[in-house]
Amino acid sequence: MQISEILKPAAVRSVSHVASKKRLFQDLSDLAHSVYGVNEAATLDALQERESLGPTGVGNGVALPHARLHGLDRVVALFMRLEKPMDFDAVDKLPVDLVFALLAPQSSGVDHLKALALVSRTLRDADLRAKLRANDDPVALHAVLAAAQDIKAA
Repeated sequence: MQISEILKPAAVRSVSHVASKKRLFQDLSDLAHSVYGVNEAATLDALQERESLGPTGVGNGVALPHARLHGLDRVVALFMRLEKPMDFDAVDKLPVDLVFALLAPQSSGVDHLKALALVSRTLRDADLRAKLRANDDPVALHAVLAAAQDIKAA
């Protein structure tokens, strides 16, 4: 699995300001609807439900919100670079400015876990995070993420 297989260029955004985690999840849900055709309300509910189990801020300014949804036939991704970092209850207490969301079919099993491992491993790379933070053009952001294709999930 490669990031370019799950993340469409249209699913990448640079956002100037997000007031809250709930607003971020709403924006992600809207983007998921416009790019992948998934139900906005179901996506929002699933992201909030997953987040209620524990924060998905994984450290180093990165959050990996994820959820399982009915109506998907494969794992899909969304990426947002926040110009103004926000509190995300991350494990290292640092604010988040790189948000990589994964949506998986309800019965996806191992594919969902492979995608999470791939994204987590990719975004652990400090040089890659620096490149993402240095760009605000969605095309450039997608290119940086797609170029990380040599990093494979376990």
